[in-house]
This record gives sequence, structure tokens and C-alpha cells, in this order.
Amino acid sequence: MLHAATVAVRPGQDLQAAIASAAPDDVIEVQRGHYRANLRIDKPLTLRGIDRPTISGGNLGDTIRVTATDVTIEGLIVRDSGSSLQDQNAGIYLYPGSDRAVVQHCDLTYNLFGLWVEKVNDVRIEGNTITGKRDFDSARRGNGIQLYNSQRAQILDNNISFVRDAMYVDVSHHAVFRGNKLHHSRYGTHYMTSYYNLWEGNDTYYNRGGLALMEVREQTVRGNRAWGNADHGIMLRSVQDSVVEDNVVAGNQRGFFIYDVEYVTLRRNLVVDNFVGAHLSAGVIHNVVEGNEFIGNREQVRYVGTKDVAWGGKVGNYWSNYIGWDRDGNGIGDVPYEANDMVDRLTWRYPAMKLLMASPAVQALRLVGQQFPVLRVPSVVDAHPHMHPEHTNWSSWRGKYFPG
Repeated sequence: MLHAATVAVRPGQDLQAAIASAAPDDVIEVQRGHYRANLRIDKPLTLRGIDRPTISGGNLGDTIRVTATDVTIEGLIVRDSGSSLQDQNAGIYLYPGSDRAVVQHCDLTYNLFGLWVEKVNDVRIEGNTITGKRDFDSARRGNGIQLYNSQRAQILDNNISFVRDAMYVDVSHHAVFRGNKLHHSRYGTHYMTSYYNLWEGNDTYYNRGGLALMEVREQTVRGNRAWGNADHGIMLRSVQDSVVEDNVVAGNQRGFFIYDVEYVTLRRNLVVDNFVGAHLSAGVIHNVVEGNEFIGNREQVRYVGTKDVAWGGKVGNYWSNYIGWDRDGNGIGDVPYEANDMVDRLTWRYPAMKLLMASPAVQALRLVGQQFPVLRVPSVVDAHPHMHPEHTNWSSWRGKYFPG
């Protein structure tokens, strides 16, 4: 059995020729320098940068195109792809069948799409910094990582910004997304028709929308931080059979946007200082919502429906504006918390009323609405509201709003 060779390529040498002459599983070490090339890798090998060399596609096509299995690309600056959305120009394009590809510790900059991954299984994308064509408007940019019709991807510890969507995930299952920082884009993640995935420990901030999960099931969304997004922190739209737990959602226009969601568990999330803590819309049924803490949101919950939605179950949630009492001292309020009442509905219709929220007249109107059921409106009702929050550091998440 022959051992893999290591081939050094220096500035001025033909990098594509080195790839063409390499044997499968060879290591090509690219020395520090600037290389103008549109590379094609059609055999298993490792392309390793030494001291951060730059490969520029000259603003044409894909800078690196991979069509073989078991290719590793590491330690490179990969830049200057073409600008054709129709041709899906990318810094690194992993073509169908490029299974077990690894892209790690690279800088992908001024590419239309940073990484396009299409029908590739067992890919690992780790520790990369990805920025787009910042001088393009959002609609003309590509995405940071485009993952399509792939299985068992690992997307780990990447920093992605100034693209259209930091990640676009479609029809991709059994994947792990962990430790990524996604910011200054349209969506931190645009995520559709993908099942059995883990989304854990990611930061999504300063986007128009944070994490958007749409038409998915069997997701675990755990320990993430979604803050300072101009619209939602976490969107759950047409989601089933999933767990959303231990996340921080702070300083967004809407913390959670929940639409057409069933058989989902939301627990132990900290929802703090959003303009709307949770916005519920159609078809939100058969869910478990308990152990969450809603603190200092201008509106804790915005819900318009024809009947009450029960939250809390046996555990309950904490609501910073709860005004009930706890006579037996067990830490659970003796009267249910109702998120929306007649006063809330009036303030949605007439926002100027917010100037009067502390007035005795408005407080009296709220009391009248509670005493006379004919005036009551459907609401989110928590039968076991907590009297005290469990998160001791919640105040550190105040004031983290979208810049400007």
C-alpha cells in the first residue's frame, strides 16, 4: 500500500496542475501567498494552507469546486467568487456526491455564497469565518452556508455575517448546528423542511430575523441566544414534535413568533426585554409551555384567538407583571395569570393608550374586565404562575436591541 505524499506549492506555481498530478489522498500544502485560480478538485485529497494563503476566483464562477469524496480544505483564505445567483457562484461549492468533505478554519470572504453544499452526506464545516459581498444589497447577496438535501452534516463554530441568510437549510436531516455566530444578515438561519436536527449553543443577533424554523419536525433547539434582531428572535412556523428549551431570547421586536405549532415543548427559556415576548397566531395547540420566564417585555404575549390557550401545565411559568398573591408561600401564585385582557386589546388598537397605563382609570378598567366575564377576551392562561424567577442574571440581557 502506498503512503500519501505531501506536495508543497509556492507562489508562482500552478496550483491546479498540482491538484491534477496528485494521487488520491495526497496532501497539497499551499504556502503563504496570493493565487489566482478557479480550482477543481476531482479526487480525494487534502488542500492545506500554510500561514493563510489566499485563493482568489477573480470574481468569476466558483473559487473552489469539489466533485470527489473525502476532500479536506483547511487554513485558506478563499475569496472573490462570481456574482451570478442563477449559477449559484460560491467560494467553495461541494457538488452532489462530495461525501465526507471537511472545510475547516478557512476565511471565505467576498463570495456570493460562502459555501454551497448540495446532496452531500456527512460533511463537516467547522471554525470558518464567512462574509459576503458587503457592497451588494441584501437581495443580490447569496447565503453564508447553503445546505440542501444533505444528511448528517455538522456545522460547528462558524462566524457568518453580511450575507443574505447566514445559513439556509433545506431538506437536510440528522444534522448538528452548534456554536455558530450568525449576525448582520437578513435571517440568521432560514430553515425549512428539515427533520431530526439539533440546534444548540448558537448566537443569532443583529439580523432582521433570528432563527426561522418553518415546516419542520423532530427538532431540538437548546441553549441558544437570539438577541437584538429587528423582527423575531425565534420563529416557529408549522413545527411539530419538537423541543425548544434553555434558550435566551432578548431585545427583539418579537421574542418568539409561534404560528401553526403543535406537540411542541417550550421550557426553561428566558424571554426578556422584547417588545413582544411571544406572538401567537393560528393553530397553536397541544403544546407544553412551562418553566419559562417572561421578564420586562413591553407586551408579554400577543394573542388573538377565539378561546383560551392553557400554558403552564403542572409547572407554570414566571411572569414579571403578575400581580397575584401566594398565601401559602409555596412559590406559586394563587390566581391564574392571564396574558391578555381588555386593556391589552385596547392598547393594540389604540397605541396612544400606553401613555396612560399607570393611571388609576386604566387600572380600574383592567379590574372591571376581570370581574365581568362578558368583557373578558380569550387569553393565554397560566394556572400556576411562579412568584420568583430562577434566572439570576436576567438583567444582563436588558437593552440588547437592534442597532439604529
